[in-house]
Amino acid sequence: MVCIDCSSSSATARLLPMSHQHVALRRFLRGPLYLRPPCCSFPRTFKTLTVHSSASPSPVLAASIAPEASAKVIDGKSVAKQIRDEITTEVSRMKDAIGVIPGLAVILVGDRKDSATYVRNKKKSCESVGINSYEVRLPEGSTEQELLKFISDFNDDPSVHGILVQLPLPSHMNEQNILNAVCIEKDVDGFHPLNIGRLAMRGREPTFVPCTPKGCIELLHRYGINIKGKRAVVIGRSNIVGMPAALLLQREDATVSIVHSRTKNPEEFTRQADIIISAVGQPNMVRGSWIKPGAVIIDVGINPVEDSKSPRGYRLVGDVCYEEATKIASAITPVPGGVGPMTIAMLLSNTFISAKRIHNFQ
Repeated sequence: MVCIDCSSSSATARLLPMSHQHVALRRFLRGPLYLRPPCCSFPRTFKTLTVHSSASPSPVLAASIAPEASAKVIDGKSVAKQIRDEITTEVSRMKDAIGVIPGLAVILVGDRKDSATYVRNKKKSCESVGINSYEVRLPEGSTEQELLKFISDFNDDPSVHGILVQLPLPSHMNEQNILNAVCIEKDVDGFHPLNIGRLAMRGREPTFVPCTPKGCIELLHRYGINIKGKRAVVIGRSNIVGMPAALLLQREDATVSIVHSRTKNPEEFTRQADIIISAVGQPNMVRGSWIKPGAVIIDVGINPVEDSKSPRGYRLVGDVCYEEATKIASAITPVPGGVGPMTIAMLLSNTFISAKRIHNFQ
């Protein structure tokens, strides 16, 4: 496993000894790894600012990062595969020991192509690690009561350990009512208000942590990036990513600022950050001039932009201008291949943790 050694200003790459990998593996499979002390919508009116700072960077950091330096790539695809392999082993052990196979139920309402793709990928991922998947597809015009009936049935089904309602829901349905109906013991998406409330409180532990922010923190852990005492900026304040990501960073003893669509001069905040998590859905919004030399960047954004050279007519980019950021940051997630694969890996992890907890399996 390749990690970033943040103990020096140059943030050099090193290999983590195998024994440390085993320790990390065992901690991870016992539950949410980072709950020891333990990203997201900007309105489309949010304007991209390109500001060239007149302030000089730290002499030490400037000396350690050449103008054409290339940041370490935080490979979410590789880490997600590692996690799936770990879960496969543990699911097999559970099946052999107590005859239980974890089960995940996914409910999709409507015919959105992107949502259908997400559900299909989740089903394939479940199969790849030995988790049973249960899928319900309802027509766009289904009533809220019809959806609630399926949720109730899955709440009572002992073979189902996790329930996921694919968002967004049709406009005629009340999202809060739907999410509140999911039994908190099976809320593997981590969106139940009690889970979020516990996440926000010192001394309380949520039953589950939302999958995308959980994946962001897991990437930092797996790459040996220290969070404690660091300045962190989260760009975006959604219930799904931004807000829980900020809470998780706080639990890791970071000093956290949240930048959002009403923040004046957001680049002034980001230029002070050791760690940036961006989740706003604005392509290439964060420019190189926004980034502190040596910062670590977790880019949650997945944005299609026109590209006549691509067979599809578009390509995917993040919220962060990757070409500029790689010359300044010490480590960065690519888009695609960064946070995206981790979200599904964390969903599988939460489902397995749920089954362990329900059946008191160690």
